[in-house]
Amino acid sequence: MKTLLALAAGGLPAAASPPSQDRYAPVGVGYQPADKDERGQWMQVEQFERPLKQSDFVIRDPALNKYVQGPLCRTIGAAECGAVRLYLVRTADLNASMAPNGLMMVNTGLLLRVRDEAQLAVVLGHEWTHYSRRHQIRGWRDMRTRATMLARMALVPVASYAAYAALSAAQIGSIFRFSREMEQEADAGLVPLMTRADYDPHEAPRIWEQLRDEQDATAAARKKRSRKDDNGGLFAAHPPTRERVAALRPLADAWPVPVPVPATAADGRVAYRAAMRPWYPALIDDQIKLNDFGATEYLLTNLGRDGWTLELLYVRGELCRTRGRPEDLTAAGGYYREAIAAGSAPLET
Repeated sequence: MKTLLALAAGGLPAAASPPSQDRYAPVGVGYQPADKDERGQWMQVEQFERPLKQSDFVIRDPALNKYVQGPLCRTIGAAECGAVRLYLVRTADLNASMAPNGLMMVNTGLLLRVRDEAQLAVVLGHEWTHYSRRHQIRGWRDMRTRATMLARMALVPVASYAAYAALSAAQIGSIFRFSREMEQEADAGLVPLMTRADYDPHEAPRIWEQLRDEQDATAAARKKRSRKDDNGGLFAAHPPTRERVAALRPLADAWPVPVPVPATAADGRVAYRAAMRPWYPALIDDQIKLNDFGATEYLLTNLGRDGWTLELLYVRGELCRTRGRPEDLTAAGGYYREAIAAGSAPLET
């Protein structure tokens, strides 16, 4: 047992804390993989990207792609933006990701949930920080070290299976703890990026508050307990949203809030709504198909606060029609008629 404990504690170089920043200095334009580990990662991503280029799930609308590129370039800088290959992927999940070779994927579920350019910049800046600080290779090397340690532990006689299982769980848990630490680092890194771009950094905690409210709405509609604080515990790859909100608020408070001018008032909310308006019917239809009516109604209500456009009236009717309660069918007819009466409603109305 003592041998096993010694091996778990010091049999390999420590990997519970992030590697030194000297080894993983932030990268930017023109960066190339430094060694065979990174070259291998890049090769895997390139293999993934080849079919992605032809995927029917990728949105190729030039106007929408150009618009999303705008907050990205404003946040990370024009030169750095040139190194990013952006893919808008039509899927209802709230997510975005960035690979170590500059591939960035933004799900349409995210575009449906953010309310303005500043909130979009929160996620894009977060993903850029992952990329620039080389979190992917850091996480992979930590996982490799832990896997090697687990393999060595399996060769050492133990007094009981329970002791080995506990130590194994601790090693696996440390992999996820390392992932959570990098998520926290990316959250902290996006705040100065937003401030430099004259976006309000307080939108960073706000987007997580909105997600928590959405999860409450899902639970209320299903008459179940909200799962907003269920994140997987020891084996969670991301910090709980409550902790992220609590950590981001003081970070945002430490930076000056930009004074909005008429052209950029409300952090680009008007411009964001205009760019997304043609896409709302399709994206909300994707959301409705998840059969999460509480979340869908919450999202629609949020959008409606800035004005019920013809497209939103139509999809509000679709939500009621799909949910199908007797009162919903009556309400759906009213929303359809209201959209038609206003003129230029979507053809499906």
